[in-house]
Amino acid sequence: MRWHKTLSTLPMLIALSLPVPGSAQREILLVPERVFDGSETHDGWAVLVRGARIVAVGRVTSITAPVTVDTVALPGTTLLPGLIEGHSHLLLHPYNETPWTDQVLIESLAERIARATVHARNTLLAGITTVRDLGTEGAGYADVGLKRSIELDIILGPRMIVTTRAIVATGSYSPKGAPEHHLPKGAEVADGYDELIRVTRDQIGRGADWVKVYADYRWGPGGTAQPTFTRAELELVVEVAASSGRSVVAHAATAEGIERSVLAGVRTIEHGDGADEEALALMASHGVALCPTLAAVEAVSEYSGWRKGVDPDPQRVAQKKASFRAALAAGVPICFGGDVGVYSHGENVRELELMVEYGMSPLSAVRAATSGNAALFDLDHQFGSVAEGLLADMIAVQGNPTQDITALRNVVFVMKGGVVYVEP
Repeated sequence: MRWHKTLSTLPMLIALSLPVPGSAQREILLVPERVFDGSETHDGWAVLVRGARIVAVGRVTSITAPVTVDTVALPGTTLLPGLIEGHSHLLLHPYNETPWTDQVLIESLAERIARATVHARNTLLAGITTVRDLGTEGAGYADVGLKRSIELDIILGPRMIVTTRAIVATGSYSPKGAPEHHLPKGAEVADGYDELIRVTRDQIGRGADWVKVYADYRWGPGGTAQPTFTRAELELVVEVAASSGRSVVAHAATAEGIERSVLAGVRTIEHGDGADEEALALMASHGVALCPTLAAVEAVSEYSGWRKGVDPDPQRVAQKKASFRAALAAGVPICFGGDVGVYSHGENVRELELMVEYGMSPLSAVRAATSGNAALFDLDHQFGSVAEGLLADMIAVQGNPTQDITALRNVVFVMKGGVVYVEP
């Protein structure tokens, strides 16, 4: 069993003990006040971990542990699956620090990667053990390298599901400037049959776990959001991705963009601000989930001077509240994904707090962030629940987040793959 622990005197992590090659796997018994298994809460349960996996779950008295077991007492806590962030950008940092356009055009790749290593560490220590990173925004395939570096224990961070550059239609994406200039874009441009096939396959070949497309963007008259790819183009991307065993995620803020994406076969819709009743009903009937990115909208509004709780809600926030509540009412599956990077990495729980504020129950929100996202991403056979045989990705928080979502900010224990990164 490996241990990592933050030291109060040093801003770093160190391994407190390392396994001896060829030695028997150590076992650790976690004894919290309660266990949330990804679905329900159980008082008086404990969890036994051997190596990277959970080997027993149940009441403390029912678990047979070896004499040499390491016991970690977690009084007053809830032990739950590590949180799974569904919409992250580790290669971005808050826009009130540096505008998005400047990050894409001015910051060097080396600087962006250096920042991302810090973002990854902060994310893991906040209890996010897996992220779906939805585009490097001009940083090429750096997410593939970050993922690999985490897997090799070169840097600390969550498990990563990566999409590399993302795909946009010609003329739709930013940065934009004088029309005679061809500025670098925050995603890869492709159009039509041959280009979309080539680019989709190329991104997969370079390491994409999912493929991301922008089904609409702010390129209409007056900067309004309008569809970009046709339904046939979206279907082509889905078909090519599916032939490699991969799914497609779509940025879509308009009702038409959402409908085209759902009918094309995408798995999740990002943002969904302009979804109408018909679009939401279509999502619900096809089981397509919404990543609402509530926190990003509130963050951008605050950067523009909005004072939450003091000023009236700006139009974008009011629309977001209405669209999220309509999605809940329509029975649309909800993905926990906040577009973190627009705001600070490690503040991921902000999205869950807003999901509850806007109308979701704390229990439903915690399910969405654990077993829900694991199922959406086809990873529930690996993690996302506290169950025998699954990877030991677990966190402990003071309090009970299924009753008070803010308890997720009080992380006292983080384990990923049986490795302890935060110890009480």
